[in-house]
Amino acid sequence: MRRLLPLLLLAAMPAFAQQPDRPANLQPLPAVLPPPGIDSWDATLEPQVTIKKNDRETREEYRMNGRLYMIKVTPAVGPSYYLVDQQGDGSFARSESAGPVTRPPMWVIKEF
Repeated sequence: MRRLLPLLLLAAMPAFAQQPDRPANLQPLPAVLPPPGIDSWDATLEPQVTIKKNDRETREEYRMNGRLYMIKVTPAVGPSYYLVDQQGDGSFARSESAGPVTRPPMWVIKEF
């Protein structure tokens, strides 16, 4: 009897593996359309990157619409850093990351 039970289970397996009947009126999904107002990719949305190398460092200059807004400096020795024009006036400030810097709020509690 113990030998017969596994054989019966193996014989019943194809019955469990059958696909259920599908409805005859199924339609394929429509193609995904781009968002409204975007007909094609606009190359002016991407920044222009110019890479300048010398023996001491590598500079990557990022421009948008012809305006230089960020420079990534990778020295031969040491970590890379960014020079970012945060105000748009052409003066660059050093930053350790390219993203926005989170500054905690600071208040004067007491002055001596």
